[in-house]
Amino acid sequence: MFNILCEAAAAATEAAAAATEAVPEPAFMEKYGSLLMIVGIFVVFYFFMIRPQQKRQKEMQKMRDALGKGDRVVTAGGIHGIIRDVKDKSFIIEVADGVRIRVDKGSVYSSPADAADDAANELKK
Repeated sequence: MFNILCEAAAAATEAAAAATEAVPEPAFMEKYGSLLMIVGIFVVFYFFMIRPQQKRQKEMQKMRDALGKGDRVVTAGGIHGIIRDVKDKSFIIEVADGVRIRVDKGSVYSSPADAADDAANELKK
């Protein structure tokens, strides 16, 4: 009886060893599928969200650099005026006869449509 149990145990051990040797290595997608999915998501975010936003910011910066004396502008606060002086980081804007304010260049738009577009982009964030 003992011999039969020993032979059965040996056969089971040999079968288990043969089964582990026969298991194939996981496929490439099984190993790296989730990593590729995460990388794919970052690529999609870059091309559909980050890159267009950077492009818009560059266009706005070019527009602000092109503004000069006498141009009509709208501030981020909705104040309409005419540029009377250009400084390094700000504009002097005349909003009424004899009333001038200093406004940061980052909050000035060349038209109300640009101001509305930028406000809509800020709301999306």
